[in-house]
Amino acid sequence: MIENTHGSGVPTVSIFGIPVSKWGLRDTVNHLCEAVESGKPHQIITANPIMVMAALEDPAYNVIMQEAELIVPDGAGVVWAAQKAGEPIEERVPGIELLHELMKEGQQRGWKIYLLGSTKEVIQETALRLTEQYPGTAIVGARDGYFGPDQDQEVIDGIRAVSPHLLFVARGADTQEPWIHKHKHSLGVPLMMGVGGSFDVISGKTKRAPKAFQKLRLEWLYRLLSEPSRLPRMAALPKFVVRVLREGENLKKSS
Repeated sequence: MIENTHGSGVPTVSIFGIPVSKWGLRDTVNHLCEAVESGKPHQIITANPIMVMAALEDPAYNVIMQEAELIVPDGAGVVWAAQKAGEPIEERVPGIELLHELMKEGQQRGWKIYLLGSTKEVIQETALRLTEQYPGTAIVGARDGYFGPDQDQEVIDGIRAVSPHLLFVARGADTQEPWIHKHKHSLGVPLMMGVGGSFDVISGKTKRAPKAFQKLRLEWLYRLLSEPSRLPRMAALPKFVVRVLREGENLKKSS
């Protein structure tokens, strides 16, 4: 079987036309270290089935996914779909674990980090805990995610003023990926990644799923049980499952 590669040479599997990296965590981190050192803007998307379904239903969101420099398989459903397509992914790459691995690298390489999103209390506690955990990195900025389009330029200017190597954005998948995509070149940050609820976990506001749920690939269920308000979003999951089962290996074709 001929292996698909993204424009950057990353081996990928097409999930309904979305190029998802087949690499595991270590190879992903190595690749992203090179991306940071290149100095060129890279948008990293940690994809789950809900985001894939959003891309299938919204052409604008599909463009965002297509133009990202790297899409990693965050959701267990994405890993399962790749297996069904006959092109297995090495392993799931959870966004929160990728964040921590990049912080470890940043500690050795002297990277500067900017945190954007969530509430003021959460972002401040996240910055404090990451500074304690990774003293070799410099958290050069932290701002909450409650701002509108009229404040975008002010936020961009604030980020550019401190020239971070990494920008982690936690504003929800429906907001963070479009925002990064829209302002990617204006921001000029080598690595920009949406991290969803990672700041809530790091700050201690919420807990990550227990290891048993992680091993069974049921983190999504734990989050749903912990936050029933997520149920409307989760409605995309059975749609994704049905579509994967119906398409089989054909899901590798663009839909």
